[in-house]
Amino acid sequence: MGTVFRMLNHRGVSTRRIAAAVDITQGRLYDYMNGKSRVEKLALYEQIADAFHIPGRLLGLAHRSWEPVAEEQPHQPQLPPDGDDMAAMDAFRSADRQSGGGRLYGAILEHLRHRVGPRLVDFSCGHSVFAAAAALTEMAGWMAHDGGRDGDALGHFGRALALARTGGDLPLAAHIAASMSHLALQRDDAVAAARWAHTGLDLTDRGPRIPALTARLHTMQARAMAAAGRRTAAHHALDQAHRDLGTAVGSGPHPWLSPFDHGRLASETALVLLDLGEYEGALAAGEEAVAARDADRARSLALARITLADIHVRRGDLDAALTVGHDLLGTSPALGSVRVVQQLDGFRALLEPHKGYGPVREYLVRFGDARRARLLLLADLMPSTGGTRR
Repeated sequence: MGTVFRMLNHRGVSTRRIAAAVDITQGRLYDYMNGKSRVEKLALYEQIADAFHIPGRLLGLAHRSWEPVAEEQPHQPQLPPDGDDMAAMDAFRSADRQSGGGRLYGAILEHLRHRVGPRLVDFSCGHSVFAAAAALTEMAGWMAHDGGRDGDALGHFGRALALARTGGDLPLAAHIAASMSHLALQRDDAVAAARWAHTGLDLTDRGPRIPALTARLHTMQARAMAAAGRRTAAHHALDQAHRDLGTAVGSGPHPWLSPFDHGRLASETALVLLDLGEYEGALAAGEEAVAARDADRARSLALARITLADIHVRRGDLDAALTVGHDLLGTSPALGSVRVVQQLDGFRALLEPHKGYGPVREYLVRFGDARRARLLLLADLMPSTGGTRR
């Protein structure tokens, strides 16, 4: 939108007039124009579209009331996404699940730079290339996050959202908003996490209903509410997520959305209940999450086991925590996920106060040996600092 404002100003529209038309201060307008801030609220997108008569589809919005009604045209089938883009997406997604995103980050950036980026300015490619670029850019954000580069992840998610809006793919935009909500939680910003979940749900109201997508967004809403200590709101959102996912059977998948299944919902449910201090419910969800993950989902399985081990410690069942902890020692040290390393460190910190107990003390020695091996293999990926929130 900063680019739009600069174009309007270049064509002779004063900054005073632009600011007045969309009801913002000139200072805020200059921030947008200079790239110091981004337009995020849907209401402001709508104000901009209506003030300057920009067709809604160009901003990822519904048809505006002032736009002329087109004559009814014969139904045109939705063309499938570019086969090469989808094949690349599937390959990156499969490799990421097994080996972590840290090692793949450079590869996906190269793919975006050389295989996708040049097509964005080729008008013969149509809108589908924007959806492909958005989906792959969002994946780059997740890989950056997995590699401990949350600042880069935030930039990728922001660009992915803009690309999805440009392509008019509202479900994909909502999916990316859920990723923004997740990242806000990693940065301990529950307010921003809730706001992004709300933005995503608002987008789903404007596009086709995809139950798995709304389930994911309600789950992120529940996590934000739990992080803020709002128990009733968290349970309400979590219940809605379970209801939505229960209706997802048989619904057609969106080609660019990563799956949100019962295993992921169980993992997120465990985290919600853990934040709320409801350890018995968290335990049941944590066990379900571990059971739902096969060995070929190495990172997801490791993260689910860490959550389950944390729950056992908080329940005071150290032996059960160590049983899961010994399974964690079998996680491949080559798994390129800084996120897993950070959360393993969080688990170790939970155990430290209990090292007077012999089995815990012995486990921490083995844990230290495994950690040194892991850090040696991931030395080029590890940031100097990092949080442990999941």
